[in-house]
Amino acid sequence: MTSPDDSGTAAGGPQAAVVDQVWTLPNALSVLRLVLVPVFAWLILNRYDGWALVVLMTSGISDYLDGRLAREWGQVSRLGQLLDPFADRLYILSTLLGLAYREVIPWWLVAAVVGRDVLLAFTIPVLARYGYGPLPVFFLGKAATLNLLYAFPLLLLAQGDNVAATVAQPVAWAFAWWGTVLYWWAGWLYVRQVRAVVVAGRTA
Repeated sequence: MTSPDDSGTAAGGPQAAVVDQVWTLPNALSVLRLVLVPVFAWLILNRYDGWALVVLMTSGISDYLDGRLAREWGQVSRLGQLLDPFADRLYILSTLLGLAYREVIPWWLVAAVVGRDVLLAFTIPVLARYGYGPLPVFFLGKAATLNLLYAFPLLLLAQGDNVAATVAQPVAWAFAWWGTVLYWWAGWLYVRQVRAVVVAGRTA
């Protein structure tokens, strides 16, 4: 597993060596994150917010650990490069749907975030036509994801009539807005990256 900021950088910095190993501890941690997604979704829908936060924290810790271990142990793998962003998107999607269903967030926010991923999905066949898989994501994309993942537990904490909820609400929405804007900005940079690949492929 690796994130753009864990494996080097997708924005032009040094890139860690990528291996074809499958059975590694970093990849196992990424699979654990995927296994916990339906558990997390069930907890959100059934309003077990405390346990949902525990699962989300566990996912965040494992996300950090698998990237660090992959880099330090030389186990940055192609499978991990696919699993990590896939797990991030599943957590974002399940949280958005759960919170919108509970009317914590508006449905237009779900459409704004999911719409970006739908747009980028159209780049996959374009890249495949020129012999490429999904391109490394800019660090900005990881920053956007972290903003959204910080927003979600705060939005849950904001559901109440206590002081903590009052303080959490503006902070949660600040993270949600920044995350959404950065998410689209990173998507635009990714589209430009795909365009550069297409132009280079046609020239070659």
